[in-house]
Amino acid sequence: MIPKHYKKMVLSFLVLISSYGKVAAQNNSDSIQVPENIKDSTVISNTEKERFNYKRLIIPGALIGYGVASLTVKDLKKLNFSTRDEINEHKPDHIKLDSYTQFAPAALVYGLNAIGVEGKHNFRDRTIIYGTSMLITSAITIPLKHIVKEERPDQSNNLSFPSGHTAIAFASAQFMFREYKDTNFLLGISGYSLAVFTGIYRMLNDKHWVGDVVAGAGFGILSTELAYWLYPKINTMLGGKNKNTATMVMPFYQDKSIGIGLVKTF
Repeated sequence: MIPKHYKKMVLSFLVLISSYGKVAAQNNSDSIQVPENIKDSTVISNTEKERFNYKRLIIPGALIGYGVASLTVKDLKKLNFSTRDEINEHKPDHIKLDSYTQFAPAALVYGLNAIGVEGKHNFRDRTIIYGTSMLITSAITIPLKHIVKEERPDQSNNLSFPSGHTAIAFASAQFMFREYKDTNFLLGISGYSLAVFTGIYRMLNDKHWVGDVVAGAGFGILSTELAYWLYPKINTMLGGKNKNTATMVMPFYQDKSIGIGLVKTF
């Protein structure tokens, strides 16, 4: 059973994410465009330069700022400990679903496209974007864990800040939102529920503090936003302007390591 004040905190977090989705949905400055006649395939799509919208940094910046502050601000550190203590009083069952739900929103994007619910990009393009997001997420969170060296609540090691699972979960949820926000807003924001679930269970499993999870959410959203902004540049590097080329980019996760594979034909 989840403590009452903890439920309020989760509800506030969901409201914050929901408000972010609404603000982003009202902004029509996204400029990655895919011709309607291009189906889900490895065909290179024509893209325009993505204009970086600084308003999209407000929510992830606030989340990251809170997480960083929780490392040193006395009251926020107290909240970390009081939340952990109250969770432990209820002795929740430790489950491992959070290791899978972190990728669930992205898996839904591919599954929905496979059954005909098309998103913003074709298979090749969205795979490049998601792979880039995963690389950015790893490039941010893994070094930070070794730099900050915050001890986990269960004292298993000193790699608590930020939560990598939560970062990946929110990067995946933001990816789902960006793919479906223009065609089905409710479907687009549905991935955030899975991301919040992942963050909650990182705390219930005694692996992360509140600040770790909040910061992880911010880093995940930021990573996907950067991936969409960088995509036209990456597409050009991969030969996006040459119609005789085809490229397949796939992210992979193996032995606790994230990477990306590239296959290119000329």
